[in-house]
Amino acid sequence: MDITPVIPAGRQLIRSYGDLGFTISGTRWDGSVLVFPDRTLSWSPGSLAEVTEESLAAVLAARPDLLLLGCGRSMATVPQAIRTALRGGGVKLEIMDTGAACRTYNVLLAEERSVAAALIAV
Repeated sequence: MDITPVIPAGRQLIRSYGDLGFTISGTRWDGSVLVFPDRTLSWSPGSLAEVTEESLAAVLAARPDLLLLGCGRSMATVPQAIRTALRGGGVKLEIMDTGAACRTYNVLLAEERSVAAALIAV
């Protein structure tokens, strides 16, 4: 029995991560990325310390219900200013390691939820 979720065409499914990049819908992305259901963008932060409100401008413009922030190899604390900016834009934030964020994003994508992922490469 095939239990692979059916993902609509054109959706950005994260196939793999590691070696400082990601494979998303058949395309290899080197470095960190922002992933939305309909597109993937290169993202400049290489560590959680480099994440700023400005670096999340595309997320705030897209206004997903939920942003999954993949912090790298392990979960970490996010500055209050970033939490406040996202909350002010109507975006809920979930923080986890990058691997967990990739897996969670795919599940929520399959459920057709309003989700985005900001993923620091590992």
